[in-house]
Amino acid sequence: MTVNPSSVVDDSAFTVRRTIRIAAPVHKVWQAVTEPAHISRWFGQAAFEGTHAGALGTLTWPDRDPIPVRIEAIDELRLVSYRWGNDDASGVVPDTLDDARSTVFTFTLVEVEGGTELTVVETGFENTSDPAANLVDHRDGWNGELDKLVALLESGS
Repeated sequence: MTVNPSSVVDDSAFTVRRTIRIAAPVHKVWQAVTEPAHISRWFGQAAFEGTHAGALGTLTWPDRDPIPVRIEAIDELRLVSYRWGNDDASGVVPDTLDDARSTVFTFTLVEVEGGTELTVVETGFENTSDPAANLVDHRDGWNGELDKLVALLESGS
């Protein structure tokens, strides 16, 4: 499995960023970050009403309530952005998406020799109940989740 650097927090910009390399073609990585059946294999159980900007959905993990999600932007094989109501520090997960208290994570894909470079940037932590705690939680979360994605795609699954 490809070993990648960890996520980085920018406290002044309230962002988490991680760039990784995956020994898999762009179209496979694209499927893994956009198609609910594929997302559910490495991230959370995903369900969406469509694959277009504005489509609503949920992400669910076994130990928590469903988190509302909306596709914010999509540029096939290059970029997809999701807004989610995932304010870890508040202890309360809303059943509807509150734009004022949510964060946005964007996956950018670039074809590179031997596979794909995937960058995730999550923004908007300044709008959450405890920005410092959420930045750390999400930094750690992206480390674990993206490592699972690399393992899944590089195993040929």
